[in-house]
Amino acid sequence: LRYGRSPEQLALAASAIEALQRLRPDSGEAHLALAKHVYWGYLDYKRARKELEIARRALPNDPVPPLLTGYIDRREGRWPEANANLLRALELDPRNSVIPEQLSRAYSSLHRYPEMAAMLDRAISLTPHDPVLRAKRATVELDWRADPKPLHDTIEAVLTANPSMAAAMAPHWFHLSLHERDHASAAKALALLGPDGCREEAVPFPDSWCAGVVARLGGDEAAAQAAFQKARAEAEKLFLEQPEYAGAACALAMAEAAVGNKADAIRLGRRAVELLPISRDAVDGVLLAESLAIIYAWTGETDLAIQQLEIVTRHPSYLSYGNLRLHPEWDPLRGDPRFEQIVQSLAPK
Repeated sequence: LRYGRSPEQLALAASAIEALQRLRPDSGEAHLALAKHVYWGYLDYKRARKELEIARRALPNDPVPPLLTGYIDRREGRWPEANANLLRALELDPRNSVIPEQLSRAYSSLHRYPEMAAMLDRAISLTPHDPVLRAKRATVELDWRADPKPLHDTIEAVLTANPSMAAAMAPHWFHLSLHERDHASAAKALALLGPDGCREEAVPFPDSWCAGVVARLGGDEAAAQAAFQKARAEAEKLFLEQPEYAGAACALAMAEAAVGNKADAIRLGRRAVELLPISRDAVDGVLLAESLAIIYAWTGETDLAIQQLEIVTRHPSYLSYGNLRLHPEWDPLRGDPRFEQIVQSLAPK
């Protein structure tokens, strides 16, 4: 639901919830299911909170009501309240590694990297054999200090010890290879991503998008353009099916920018942030705002790109010093003193 929110998905979910309500109309579980549906499916925070409060009273020892309330707090930009609710969920379910991992994401958005590291250490202590958590822990140094070596060494160690984990590590490997500008590693990671492996949290990039990114990283612009054109066609299909889906508009906008369709790229990028502004979703909304900055940069609108980046950096976000310092997507802005000032504003103090 969270990614597509297609009418078919929403209808299936509603049907399942109605069946549960018929069987157990007053149960906390029914209210919790409805809360999840209206939150993930419709971003109806008010109604979700109402259902969660009923569920919390009926299920006082269930960690999901405070956990989901924390998610909603985060989407509404209530970061202290979000962390308090997530910590409450962790008190109720202290052996669940998902909860400290979610707290680490909140601390990442707030650029509170020591707390982010501590929460990931806690998650790892609960599931010590999870290599993905180890990779996430190593990403702290990349985001915080623009140092890719811990992540590089972690991935290398995992793959040396257990080559069968290559597919599980592929997203982090791909992320690392772009920051290291390592085309050979990027191509290997791309081959392991699997279906929908290019999809990001707020933007449903088709797999062909990542193929274009890798080709461009390797200097093969002809192959990059062929892949980006394919990505454009796939993103356009999704956008036509779901014209109110901000992520689809953003994916299409990025593809238009990549193939040089400036006017369409900017129009669609602006449409995406109109459909899901930061005021409505402080997590995905800021990711879409960041994508608009990239679109401006790729289409030669440097002043607008800088202005958009300034907007993004006024809000908690995953945008980090390491990303701005190392990722090739920001190359069109390098050398502009205003961009360099923004980069330094996120540097470790």
